Amino acid sequence: MNTVKTKRKLRADIITLAHGSGGKAMRDLIEDVFVGGFDNEHLSQLEDQARFDLASLTAQGDRLAMTTDSYVVDPLFFPGGDIGKLAVTGTVNDLAVGGAKPLYLTCGMIIEEGFPVDDLRRIVASMKATADAAGVAIVTGDTKVVHRGAADKLFINTASVGVIPKGVNITAHRAQVGDVVIINGYVGDHGAAIVDARGEMELENTIETDCQALNTLIESMLQQCPDIHCMRDATRGGIATVLNEFAESSGVGITLNETALPVRAAVRGMCEILGLDPLYLANEGKLVAVVPAEHADDLLKLMQQQPAGKDSAIVGKVEAKPSGRVVLQTSFGGERIVDMLVGEQLPRIC
Repeated sequence: MNTVKTKRKLRADIITLAHGSGGKAMRDLIEDVFVGGFDNEHLSQLEDQARFDLASLTAQGDRLAMTTDSYVVDPLFFPGGDIGKLAVTGTVNDLAVGGAKPLYLTCGMIIEEGFPVDDLRRIVASMKATADAAGVAIVTGDTKVVHRGAADKLFINTASVGVIPKGVNITAHRAQVGDVVIINGYVGDHGAAIVDARGEMELENTIETDCQALNTLIESMLQQCPDIHCMRDATRGGIATVLNEFAESSGVGITLNETALPVRAAVRGMCEILGLDPLYLANEGKLVAVVPAEHADDLLKLMQQQPAGKDSAIVGKVEAKPSGRVVLQTSFGGERIVDMLVGEQLPRIC
């Protein structure tokens, strides 16, 4: 197999419109920053598509899964992560929570004229490191450059393909009365980290994003309990929105225990000052799973042994009523309805 050997060709300090023109400047950008940065045999062919052997896919499962997402987070760099890490983990997690094994990613970048090349290299390096850690490859992509003011620095679109193993059936419609709700750690960290990074508050303690790939954790969970009923990553809208989707789709009620919900003191304090609710804050490394009660304790112990699940907790249960609703049992002994998020608590969070 012939591959393209890349070397440092791009000498510019900033991105210009020529880098999106389709000519030599664009070729230099692609070969140097992207092909050289992502560095794999599929991308280095410089074809308009990546090609795979179907036999290698079907050997891993009986169904394909595909997802896509776009990232417009502001700022591009924040404590614990950046837009590149976010793009990879967010897309990987969207597949993994459906029981799929993520394999390949695409990367489309819309770059504003004048964007620093060093920042672009830093983001590409972050994407490469994150993809390697998650066991996936970025195999094809697209680059567009727009005039100053037509975009805000950099937007990224990623898509991913994965394979679902035989026998796995995770959907929002399968929550059953008696099931248990498990989350894999502290909620609201990502939303709080973005607020902190924007400089809208002067905090003594920096809050880091929870941005992380969850596919390794989920593979272990499915080995322990192949019959996980529902699972999603709680991104925009937080765990409250995910649980409302489960309750509505399955026609059940879900009761949460406020005292069992892991929320960092710094995140809780920020929410109290700004009038926010941690249940609605975005996460980028948190899953919500609904599992049969008989498997819950063993599954929780397994999750707590994994780096991405060390702070996992059982936080609720599935009941017959109120159908399609989520109820929070408060620390004061009362109850309140937890509705789906209305409007946007924090814009451009991912």
